[in-house]
Amino acid sequence: MTEMTLAKLAEITNGQLHGDGDTRIHAVAPMDSAGKGEITFLTNAKYAKHLAESHASAVMVKAAELEHCHTNALVVADPYVAYAKVAQALDSTPKAAEGIAATAVISSEAKLGANVSVGANAVIEAGAELADNVSVGAGCFIGKGAKLGAHTQLWSNVSIYHRVELGEHCLVQANTVIGSDGFGYANEKGEWVKIPQVGTVRIGNRVEIGACTTIDRGALDDTVIEDNVIIDNQLQIAHNVHIGYGTALAGGTIIAGSTSIGKYCQIGGGSVINGHIEIADGVIVTGMGMVMRSITDKGIYSSGIPLQTNKEWRKTAARVHRIDDMNKRLKAAEKQLIDKED
Repeated sequence: MTEMTLAKLAEITNGQLHGDGDTRIHAVAPMDSAGKGEITFLTNAKYAKHLAESHASAVMVKAAELEHCHTNALVVADPYVAYAKVAQALDSTPKAAEGIAATAVISSEAKLGANVSVGANAVIEAGAELADNVSVGAGCFIGKGAKLGAHTQLWSNVSIYHRVELGEHCLVQANTVIGSDGFGYANEKGEWVKIPQVGTVRIGNRVEIGACTTIDRGALDDTVIEDNVIIDNQLQIAHNVHIGYGTALAGGTIIAGSTSIGKYCQIGGGSVINGHIEIADGVIVTGMGMVMRSITDKGIYSSGIPLQTNKEWRKTAARVHRIDDMNKRLKAAEKQLIDKED
């Protein structure tokens, strides 16, 4: 169990300490259940009245809520960000691997930096390069010529295909596949002719990728994911997609090939994004959004039909099928009105 003084946590969060800096903290906990040795946080001012009821050893709050605190406090600019930083500092999650497992299969032509860890039954092929402090979990596959930057960590059964590149401080959760073939075929009189996918995948620094996500390699050019991108579980990112700095993609999203997503975008879960389009910087697509055309302006975009009873949905669906006929009748009515006015 990791434990730190409140004074040390004040340094980590750039917070202003109110109370005993020698108080020992070992965990972050919700306000209603936090106890001795735990720190909590307040993100919504309407719950400030509950601060007096908390049994936490310390709380993280904005300056406006300090008067409600009856225990040690850290006054911070953003309690949620402070929570994230404290949780990181106290994190006791183990590494994906410790040392080099006896059953790991590592090519003599692979290059491993200092303090690299490789789990049981992992395979690292010729020409692969793992920088210092890389951790490769059990059952992982690292293909020929692949490169992993310093401090990058792969959890179990991750597959990194040939020539794929990951930057520094990346985290990839279990069973994700990076660098599989893009979906490229030509059709000759009903017969599918496979197009070899000769590009690769280039991933920047501080990128986190969830479990069971697939990122395809490029057909000719590369699939590119820039720094500071976060990708949730079970996404499909097709060949030649480009994702800009600081963008967040929630679970179940599907992105078709050759689409470019800008910087600082947020894509809600279950969204579907068409291929060969561009999405501007700062775009937010709410959950289950269907993006069929390029988005050129920053903003929030939504689509889809909210849940209805089956009876209501059947009526809605029936009306949708009559929209074209209704549009023709409306235009005819408009024309009659115009003719009468003339």
